[in-house]
Amino acid sequence: MRELAPRTPGKDDALNLHSLGYRTDMIFARFHGKVEDLGDAVCIAHPESPGFYFGNLLVFRHPPQAGDRSRWEALFAQHVGAPPQTRHRLFGWDVPATREADVQDFLDAGYHLEESLVMAAPRLHAPPRLNTQAEYRPLRDTDEEWQAAVENQVAGREEGHDEARYRAFKTSQFRGYRAMARAGLGFWYGAFLEGRLAADLGVFFDGTGLLRYQSVTTHPDCRRQGLCGALTFLAGQHAQNHFGARELVIVADDHAEAKRVYASVGFQEAERQQLLLHRG
Repeated sequence: MRELAPRTPGKDDALNLHSLGYRTDMIFARFHGKVEDLGDAVCIAHPESPGFYFGNLLVFRHPPQAGDRSRWEALFAQHVGAPPQTRHRLFGWDVPATREADVQDFLDAGYHLEESLVMAAPRLHAPPRLNTQAEYRPLRDTDEEWQAAVENQVAGREEGHDEARYRAFKTSQFRGYRAMARAGLGFWYGAFLEGRLAADLGVFFDGTGLLRYQSVTTHPDCRRQGLCGALTFLAGQHAQNHFGARELVIVADDHAEAKRVYASVGFQEAERQQLLLHRG
């Protein structure tokens, strides 16, 4: 794999959050949007993409308690956005939490409780079945290869996503990822079978020792060939050697297949993120 000049780590305490997931979320928010310390919460926002749920949220330093909803909603409207531009509301809280969350008031108001699994590893190892048929490398800085990544993401989208809207979202998102790669903040990697992109993912550096994976996707026609595990391992190995990072972080839905693949290369469960989402 080719090398780029490493980024010089900057001063970034991730606003004293403990969660590996939220701390590495800020890699992208600092580049594309804004991060603001509100005292008992951190505002993460992408003003140019108000419809991007997980790019526009408040992360509180404590879990929700009875009576918090109206104050949290007011803070969201003030610092993140309000209809018609921002229709959703999304709240997370730092982990490990100091006490149990009381979410009933939010659920009664139409919120959904979302849960993600944060996995981490100090170093990865090869999966039991390493696919050696593919070429694994960072994308070249060409429109063709980056568009191929967008199309792979669209092809691998979950059921229920409208194709045209999802393509527009991914096109915008990948403009940002490409700009980050050009700035030396990370790489976008692909697994190529006979010259065709079959799987892709990103790995980006927070400047203090953490690497974060993004958007791991395998084309539906190329699944169950060991591509995802091999690409996850080789990309992480390359990025860690390049940046000298001490820990790799990946966030996934609590899905058995994803957990199995990531665990097969050395990731272990580090924390569980809970978020409250109202789609508006």
